[in-house]
Amino acid sequence: MPDTKPKVYVETSVISYLVARRNQRDLIVAANQELTVEWWERRGQDFELYVSAVVLAEVARGNEEFAAARTAVAQQLTIVEISELATSLADALVERAGLPPNAYEDALHIAVAATGGRDFLLTWNCKHIANAIIIPRINSVIRSFGYEPPLIYTPQQLLER
Repeated sequence: MPDTKPKVYVETSVISYLVARRNQRDLIVAANQELTVEWWERRGQDFELYVSAVVLAEVARGNEEFAAARTAVAQQLTIVEISELATSLADALVERAGLPPNAYEDALHIAVAATGGRDFLLTWNCKHIANAIIIPRINSVIRSFGYEPPLIYTPQQLLER
């Protein structure tokens, strides 16, 4: 049986950090940007990488030059559909997992990754996605829909083999 690569849903923040002008003021952001580039160059080819229409819409926002660069990266990845089931799961994540209504797009990222059977969700969004307090509630809601939750990691956590 051939080895299959793990499937990774790449959330918008990763693509943003990958192409952004290097932050000179915030050392943590600058380090995360460097870790993202390192992951992309060293490990990205070890995974099947996916995005959704939510990512495409988010990367297209803002500064034209950087939006074009983000869009170019996102369009190189496999684009997956947002199913009705993913939308229902996103609604439930907002209602039952403690995600605020203004984080609906974040809930959609999680739902698309879960309903699509992705092994990992890669993100730098530690407020609403890679949040140790929220993840158990997210996982509970996902399992109530009959899916196994993706492992939610930052590029730093998924860097080593």
